[in-house]
Amino acid sequence: MGDINAIAKQFTDFYYQTFDTNRSALQSLYRAHSMLSWEGTQILGANDISEKLTTLPFSQVQHKVTTLDAQPSSPTVASLIVSVTGVLIVDDSPNPLQFSQVFQLIPDAGSYYVFNDIFRLNYG
Repeated sequence: MGDINAIAKQFTDFYYQTFDTNRSALQSLYRAHSMLSWEGTQILGANDISEKLTTLPFSQVQHKVTTLDAQPSSPTVASLIVSVTGVLIVDDSPNPLQFSQVFQLIPDAGSYYVFNDIFRLNYG
């Protein structure tokens, strides 16, 4: 496996840029057995995950990553866990929302797909 911090940065840069500009294109990052936990609701499969992300109740969003941590997640497979914190600016609101998100990335044909994705807004 290459430098996991570089892989994590490249992935998150791509993920959030795509989320902010064309959410439907995120479907290619998931598989039929991928799972998203969105604010406690579990969603299984690339199609249902894509439907959830594309029907969120806002038209514009901008992610600003504050922290990014990565660790290998298996001694035998070049997979990794990526933990992100940051803020969201939704529909040009003056009040950014804090969020945390964790991805488990699994290698696939020279790239990675999202096996697990856990998203939470952080209140308080």
